[in-house]
Amino acid sequence: MTKILVIEDESVVRENLLELLSAEDFETLGAPNGRKGVDLALSEVPDLILCDMMMPELDGYAVLARLRSEPITATTPFIFLTAKASKSDFRQGMNLGADDYLTKPFTRAELLSAILSRLSKQATMTKYLANKPEVKTFLPGIQVIEAQLRGALQEGNLEEFKVNYQPIVNINSGKIIAAESLLRWQSPELGLVSPAELIPLAESTGLIVPIGEWVLQRVCQETKTWHKSGFTKVNIAVNLSSRQFYQPDLYEQIDKILVANDLAAHHLELEITETMIMQNVNSAIATMKQLRSLGVQITIDDFGTGYSSLIYLKQLPINTFKIDRYFIHSVNEDSEKAAITSALIQMALNLNLQVVAKGVETEAELDFLRQHNCDAMQGFLFSHPVTGVEFERLLLTKQSLPM
Repeated sequence: MTKILVIEDESVVRENLLELLSAEDFETLGAPNGRKGVDLALSEVPDLILCDMMMPELDGYAVLARLRSEPITATTPFIFLTAKASKSDFRQGMNLGADDYLTKPFTRAELLSAILSRLSKQATMTKYLANKPEVKTFLPGIQVIEAQLRGALQEGNLEEFKVNYQPIVNINSGKIIAAESLLRWQSPELGLVSPAELIPLAESTGLIVPIGEWVLQRVCQETKTWHKSGFTKVNIAVNLSSRQFYQPDLYEQIDKILVANDLAAHHLELEITETMIMQNVNSAIATMKQLRSLGVQITIDDFGTGYSSLIYLKQLPINTFKIDRYFIHSVNEDSEKAAITSALIQMALNLNLQVVAKGVETEAELDFLRQHNCDAMQGFLFSHPVTGVEFERLLLTKQSLPM
């Protein structure tokens, strides 16, 4: 049975986590502080560790540093649980060898997804290391992924990277109007690396810059190909990382790529998050205005999770915002989610912005969105993310939502 250690000084949070994990058939251990957590980790050798970052005396950073220095726990998957969400906090944890980072409050689904992803990756890395005697077995797992990622980029093995597309559908017409591009990395040694692991790692190491530029180039190439096939009204969205967004030459880079592919700027949508904006509001607004002057579309992704950006919304030069899938899940059954979602949709209408609902999975959720005049949706109800070839097939067959 998989053994999980929870190191958390807040007793209510710790007990809730232990109860949830036990219900999922995990063997659980609980530690009320960092010192006892280290002792338990070294004596029990768990398969995965969940650790609060901010604790008295011995905080999460110190716990991680100690465990990474011990051969018996050096590669144990380690997930931070924290109410802090700044870029510097995240980078410090990743540099010490953390494997993931969940910001409180998180959902049960988010927690289990992170745990299962890390356990699966650990199994893959164990197999990889077993076949590579020249690699030290105490090398932290995140460093193995980083080494493979750097190698792929340095050797120009960009064929390992793929771009998938999740269609965005107009709720009223049922037709595909756009798609969100999603990076995938199929490593020959590690297999398919989860985006939840790849993107934060690439961001924290700076490798996201060359990867992001490749994604922009690839998306513009494929978009132009689809336009030549007659699908001239389809726009494609690209997610920008924080490091990309604050690059001083971002405008010139995007302009160059658009020109090289003979693609009209308004067919490219750039998605940024609330968190990125709130890092430096004035600088973010200036960058967005510059990009808008180029003609590209700007979307705020996962809207509704940052809260603090509401006060700035009217000032932001954006075209669209996407409602986070947390609010869409079972929105027809949850009165609080329903109130928030309907308010966000109405706010978008009042500001002449397009609103897209993410993560739509059921007809009941779609019906709610239709009743409240949401513009568009994306989610498994219509389509999972697909390859470029499969996305073109959806366009050719005129796949649409049932009306």
